[in-house]
Amino acid sequence: MVPGRARALLVLLGVQLVLLGLLYGEGSRRRLAYLLGLLHRGGAAGGPPGGVGLGGVPLLPGNTSVPPGNLSRPVPPLGDLPYCPRQSPLLVGPLHVSLAPGRALAGLERANAAAGVEPGGRWRPPSCLARSRTAVLVPHRGREPHLRLLLQHLHPLLQRQQLRYGLYVVHQAGNETFNRAKLLNVGFKEAMKDEDWDCVYFHDVDLLPEDDRNLYVCDRHPRHAAAAMDKFGYKLPYKTYFGGVSALTPEQYMKMNGFPNNYWGWGGEDDDIAIRVALSGMVISRPALAVGRYRMIKHGHDKGNEQNPKRFHLLARTRRTWRLDGMNTLEYRLIAKELRPLYTNLTVDIGRPT
Repeated sequence: MVPGRARALLVLLGVQLVLLGLLYGEGSRRRLAYLLGLLHRGGAAGGPPGGVGLGGVPLLPGNTSVPPGNLSRPVPPLGDLPYCPRQSPLLVGPLHVSLAPGRALAGLERANAAAGVEPGGRWRPPSCLARSRTAVLVPHRGREPHLRLLLQHLHPLLQRQQLRYGLYVVHQAGNETFNRAKLLNVGFKEAMKDEDWDCVYFHDVDLLPEDDRNLYVCDRHPRHAAAAMDKFGYKLPYKTYFGGVSALTPEQYMKMNGFPNNYWGWGGEDDDIAIRVALSGMVISRPALAVGRYRMIKHGHDKGNEQNPKRFHLLARTRRTWRLDGMNTLEYRLIAKELRPLYTNLTVDIGRPT
């Protein structure tokens, strides 16, 4: 093939890729940028997104918490961006997590706006293409001080991990009994309308990560990120525990029909979810205990979130009901969707216990 003809074919291929990117949205635009980078640099671009090792990471010395650095510098054109390193150079390892009241909300908003956080709590690395697009869903009602602490800790951590991310707070309207799992189903459905997320994190509002090497990315298997909570002496309370902070790809989530909708009140839904993982032919993965550490903000049971007296009866029926109760039966009413400076707030009516 003569060089001139080869050049013409490459130009034609580039035009076709541009059209595909416009037609199929952000996921294709990321692949388009990668392929155009290969053509432009003769194969010197970073490789396509890949998995990240989740366990066995050696501890770094010291306990430090640092800001994400100068993350607000100008963004180069999309086609010129390489993929971010497989291991971010901004990670610091173990963090000192304080439960003392932190900065006022207005100060947090200004600091994160300066770091490039967009309305709705969306952020992307300014100098490279993120290897994961992660949505973080937080079920919530009446826990504003805890939410502020979580936002204060989580935004800088995710930025140091060089992820493209969005934070969603799913607020249950009214005074009916709290239903964590159903709120997370709602959050998943609404978040997937916004973007084709690679990974979805289901995150309790009262858990703060203590190590930024606990990457907020998904694994080949459903991932239990909160493997070591201070509440349990930094050990698993039992082998199948799946509570606190967990992560699934959209495909994994739908394979297990999402989470149950019928657990009103505290307790039981985490074990139901773990059973769904097994019944759908999957297994649970975890980071090393030295890395998957979380500190819990101490609190009593909230009014409207008392222990669920039906939880053991419901768990005994999970094998028969998991295909009949979940994303395929989800009903709710979206009251409001607000793009706040640090997160997307979803206010929803999820009904009442039957």
